[in-house]
Amino acid sequence: MALTREQMAQRVAQEIEDGYYVNLGIGIPTLVANFVPEGMEVMLQSENGLLGMGQFPLDEEVDADLINAGKQTVTMVSGAALFDSAESFAMIRGGHVDLTVLGAFEVDVEGNIASYMIPGKLIKGMGGAMDLVAGADNIIVTMTHASKHGESKLLSSCSLPLTGKGCISKVLTDLAYLEIKGGKFHLLERAPGVSVSEIEALTAGELIVPEFVPEMRL
Repeated sequence: MALTREQMAQRVAQEIEDGYYVNLGIGIPTLVANFVPEGMEVMLQSENGLLGMGQFPLDEEVDADLINAGKQTVTMVSGAALFDSAESFAMIRGGHVDLTVLGAFEVDVEGNIASYMIPGKLIKGMGGAMDLVAGADNIIVTMTHASKHGESKLLSSCSLPLTGKGCISKVLTDLAYLEIKGGKFHLLERAPGVSVSEIEALTAGELIVPEFVPEMRL
């Protein structure tokens, strides 16, 4: 059974370590803020100028002036700071973010990512994605394994304009967790109830499958 958006965010949150500075992209990545492990000191950074982003607010906590890069209302944790976007991007370009979680339209076996443009369609734009893929060493892409038309988004070569080249090493989809190395996708985990054959059928790029593929623990 494919993971929900919340389950995908929950699995990505398991990759966060104590003391990390983490940037969360627009879409599914924003949900990761709700699943940071209890007792862990983590600072979530948003490129519009917030360090120390908290969970999404309850109705009575909403402050319309406090938003993330996707214009969603958020909360702040103790010790949070607000600053201009230029300073925020200086943090990103300077390599001060330990983990970046991004959405994508396509990822290929060379670690290329396409996430900002679909020709002929109105998309929000690149935002800070190009800076993030250039300035971060540890990036996890989270997206559905296939499009709503059943077409694979894990490709031999991206067909859409690239956001970054050779920058992605891990991909978490609604079906699987994969690593990219040596020009191939390597299957690390499968979603509960999802078979290896289902993942193979929806992976267009070359996929390496080990003898045993564990189910994700959520």
